[in-house]
Amino acid sequence: MASTLDSYVNRAVCVITGDGRNFIGILKGFDQTINLIIDDSHERVFSSSQGVEQVQLGLHIIRGDNVVLIGEIDNELDSRLNLSEIRAEPLAQIHH
Repeated sequence: MASTLDSYVNRAVCVITGDGRNFIGILKGFDQTINLIIDDSHERVFSSSQGVEQVQLGLHIIRGDNVVLIGEIDNELDSRLNLSEIRAEPLAQIHH
């Protein structure tokens, strides 16, 4: 998987973690255990009653054992989203 991540370096990515959190940022680096360094990052907090809250984080490290999904963000499509209009249940934590 690590070799696949090389193509995502210096690109906008979405990272979903095992505790259901959703992070957006620029992938700056990673190691063999998929620990991630993302810059200019924020967390999107979903709610069924309010719009999506974006919590600014800046430079952020995510432990590899907590990463569930990594995907590239289409910046043009993402910029057209009206996050204040989106309602969704937060993702549940993964139970092993």
